[in-house]
Amino acid sequence: MITILRHAFTAILFGTLISLMILGITLLTFPIDDWKLIFTQTISNVPFIVYILFIPITIGAISGITTGIFWRQRFHKITRQLDELAKGQKVTFDEQPYKELITIQYQVQQVQEKIRKQTENAQRLATERANEREKSLQEIVVQERNRLARELHDSVSQQLFAASMMMSAINESNSEMDSSTKKQLQLVEKMIHQSQLEMRALLLHLRPVALKGKALQEGIKELLLELQQKVPLKIDWKIEEFNVDKGVEDQLFRILQESVSNTLRHAEAQTLHVMLIERDDLIIFRIVDDGVGFDTEKIRTTSSYGLSNMSERANEVGGTLKVISLPNQGTRLEVKVPSLRKKDESDD
Repeated sequence: MITILRHAFTAILFGTLISLMILGITLLTFPIDDWKLIFTQTISNVPFIVYILFIPITIGAISGITTGIFWRQRFHKITRQLDELAKGQKVTFDEQPYKELITIQYQVQQVQEKIRKQTENAQRLATERANEREKSLQEIVVQERNRLARELHDSVSQQLFAASMMMSAINESNSEMDSSTKKQLQLVEKMIHQSQLEMRALLLHLRPVALKGKALQEGIKELLLELQQKVPLKIDWKIEEFNVDKGVEDQLFRILQESVSNTLRHAEAQTLHVMLIERDDLIIFRIVDDGVGFDTEKIRTTSSYGLSNMSERANEVGGTLKVISLPNQGTRLEVKVPSLRKKDESDD
């Protein structure tokens, strides 16, 4: 609207100036004895001066509005394309663009291609680093992590489980306890239950983070199936089969481990949903729980290590991380990564 008004005002002003110049030249060339005739002379009962002002204002308004609409449509197309480019989406170009926008559209295409190449290089470098990291990973470190995880599971986890069962039996059998003692025992049972979740989260961190030759989809399913057996959560997933670069696989799997660990430790959730799909040249990885949630603004100001770490992992492969959470309304974490499969790997 501002563009239309600006063009209309400019055209009206320009038309008025031209009319006054023509009127001035006419009066200088053909002088009149009485200047009042300009204001008193009428045509069809309308003063002559009104015609002088009305005609340029009308013509200027029409031409200005037309020109404003003309350029607003073109600016809107440019804005839409730049918005798609900023969001990492595939920019849609007109097959027959306006002649005035051919150069701009070509430049937008160049910027999009440059961003695509940079993202491709970032993913390639991430893949190379992941391969080098996996090759250089010392077997003794993996064995030590597994040994420590087994010992914690066989000793501490089993003891916590036994303590939880004993506390549950005590709370159910002693109905004659006073309310204060019963409340304290229930609190102890809750603390043991939370310790079990903390232990499971710790064991999740101790697992080797590399997929070790497995596809991302296979690694996610195995992890979630194992969690189903050990964690009191209703877990479901939607995992589509498609090819993912090694570097992207590694980072997405690490993000899943970090997110699930946070859910076990802090969310107090009842359900967990994981989705991995590919749409419109984007890999979409979503993790949703129905836990206690949190204030994202407060977490952002306190620089949460977990969220910043996941965000860095997404950025490393040219993707974006978005977290939506509200107190007592759960948390939704979504990662979008450009899918840059080569032409011979694309679907037929």
